[in-house]
Amino acid sequence: MNGKKAEEHRVDPGAVILKLGYPLSEDQKRISDAVVINWKSKKDTLINAVCGAGKTELVYHVIATCLSQGKNVAFAVPRRDVVIELYYRIKEVFPTNTVIALYGGHTERLEADIVVLTTHQLYRYEKYFDLIILDEIDAFPFKGDPLLGKMFFRAVKGNIVMMSATPSKGVIEYFSGENRAILELNTRFHRHPLPVPRVVKKYGYLKFLWLYEKLKQFFLENKVVFVFTPTIDRCEFVYKILSLKLKDGAFVHSKCKDRTKIIQDFKLGKYKYLVTTAVLERGVTFKDLQVVVFDADNTIYDSQALIQIAGRVGRKIDAPEGEVIFLVNKETDEIRKAIGTIKSKNTHL
Repeated sequence: MNGKKAEEHRVDPGAVILKLGYPLSEDQKRISDAVVINWKSKKDTLINAVCGAGKTELVYHVIATCLSQGKNVAFAVPRRDVVIELYYRIKEVFPTNTVIALYGGHTERLEADIVVLTTHQLYRYEKYFDLIILDEIDAFPFKGDPLLGKMFFRAVKGNIVMMSATPSKGVIEYFSGENRAILELNTRFHRHPLPVPRVVKKYGYLKFLWLYEKLKQFFLENKVVFVFTPTIDRCEFVYKILSLKLKDGAFVHSKCKDRTKIIQDFKLGKYKYLVTTAVLERGVTFKDLQVVVFDADNTIYDSQALIQIAGRVGRKIDAPEGEVIFLVNKETDEIRKAIGTIKSKNTHL
């Protein structure tokens, strides 16, 4: 779709209603207002905000501003699961505007006031969007894929907002350039500290014994758990061992065809724990969630991934605390870096 085609779909400015339902915190409002000012000034913006800061809420007002001028918006994320969740959230917040979700196997309609889509689907557009918001810029598959980056910039004719809790050095350097801005938010909306991971060293089957006992403790406290694993094979093996004694669980990874249902069943309380890979590293929020990273010393985990995983815990205002445990043979530099970064963010409280 080119720029000429885009003119065929213009928003009715009188139809824009932002139905948030709750106030932004003082810090959130400061960032939200600055994003609007930047967009009006035709500045591209990077929002560097900690996990659980409420990044999506930070861009609702710039979306509303864009729509009120009769312009259109894209909200892009790398993963389909997050697109689906975002679609329902945004549709509720903007009840009078057209919102569509666009991802592999779900591409029947391409035009709307707000298009929520995977980064892969941006290839369908050329100089089309007045505003593109890209969250999870450091997540697979967008991270490290130059083609997806080119498609992203090709699809915009206005300005961009990128968001991340762990932006790379290259991204920060890019947004330090002319006519660009970096906005930082180092606290969560509920003003509680980020949970600091604890390192537990165990070896061989002692890892499984320790994990089994820890999960039982969490269950007695009516808390639910994600057990992260570095690979699909490891995910299924860890679940196989745990399920011998703990029946109220499941596993989920990128090759599970029914993973959407499994995650939904977890939300409904049908499971007490999920053994998972990186598919649940981002874009999910559950009350009283605890996290164990099994083999956190695996080379697949860099500090950014570990920070994102730790960021699943304590996101709810009525449950702002929880445990993050790195279960390892040895403590790595990436683990130390992740813990150090989290501790440094907490100094801003």
